[in-house]
Amino acid sequence: MDKRTQKQPTYGNVPQPIRDDGAGATDFGPRDVMRDLENPDMLVPPATDAGTIPNLKFSFSDTNMQLNHGGWSREVTVRQLPIATTLAGVNMRLTPGGVRELHWHKQAEWAYMILGRARITAVDQNGRNFIADVGQGDLWYFPPGIPHSIQGLEEGCEFLLVFDDGNFSDLDTFSISDWFAHTPKDVLAANFGIPESAFAHIPTEQRYIFQSKVPGPLESQKVPDPYGTVPKSFTHRLLAQEPIVTPGGTVRIVDSTNFPISTTVAAALVEVKPGGMREMHWHPNNDEWQYYLTGTARMTVFAANGKARTFNYRAGDVGYVPFAFGHYIQNTGDQSLWFLEIFKSDRFADVSLNQWMALTPQELVENNLHVGPELMNALRKEKWPVVKYTGSPQEG
Repeated sequence: MDKRTQKQPTYGNVPQPIRDDGAGATDFGPRDVMRDLENPDMLVPPATDAGTIPNLKFSFSDTNMQLNHGGWSREVTVRQLPIATTLAGVNMRLTPGGVRELHWHKQAEWAYMILGRARITAVDQNGRNFIADVGQGDLWYFPPGIPHSIQGLEEGCEFLLVFDDGNFSDLDTFSISDWFAHTPKDVLAANFGIPESAFAHIPTEQRYIFQSKVPGPLESQKVPDPYGTVPKSFTHRLLAQEPIVTPGGTVRIVDSTNFPISTTVAAALVEVKPGGMREMHWHPNNDEWQYYLTGTARMTVFAANGKARTFNYRAGDVGYVPFAFGHYIQNTGDQSLWFLEIFKSDRFADVSLNQWMALTPQELVENNLHVGPELMNALRKEKWPVVKYTGSPQEG
């Protein structure tokens, strides 16, 4: 018989679900210690957590990889993260020369280049074309129904795609090879005015991603267009954009005001330095879909009526915050935390708790919260999206 109740074994740094106040108990049963180490605030929630809030986290590492010659893809949609109804994400890698074939979607496609370089092409409904090279920190946006392609350049590339529908799947798109494969050859011949024999070797199914050679210089790939190019650029250099700088980090906001074509997706690229925190705030326009690029973080989400839950995040994770829920994102590591806040909206909007309090009559705030001058004198009328604090994050 196991006599653990008489003498508990020592497990070194293995975490146990026991809070500093003594709440909880040891866990000697089957468990995934590595998961517990990655999620300290889920194993030992802060005493302020309460109520039932659904899961607001899913890792791309837990998704299925679609492997092809030329690259891979994986996705987080409402099927993996049921709460995420407004947006879906696809993480994709293309080899040098690897091609995401000519295709289009029912949904708008917003993209962030994580690394490397790629060439994108598109043609709009008025026959105006767009061919451009994109690199790390660049964005693109294709409205619904606009046909396009993506190809890795000399170093290949990796990027995040975001679609304005949580039910989206990248494996359910309109691909040119798929359409050809499912159209009678006599119809193809009639459409293009050439013999059926010209279609003898077309693919028999969707190619999706395939390997090709690295394309030549951009100028050599330009296609003269009698209708001109698209009036609004499909790309935006987000990293080249001047950031909002605060003591705790930086923020770059992009929406239809500075990226006019992006009418259904708005975003912020946030850097939180060690000892910093994305301030307590909420968004008054839509749910927030997050993608963590580097570092580690914790986020507590407040859902009203005594409900709050804390989650831990790291690079490659997707986070989600339902509309109007209060939250913060705290850097829990020793390197800068970088993440994207993304919204199904034409405009980025947030409400700062600090600023709200600072612009409200002082006596009203003091009576509401039973606080005094120490807090009131610290309030700021100017919004600081990222703040720097003293002390280290508390995990219990």
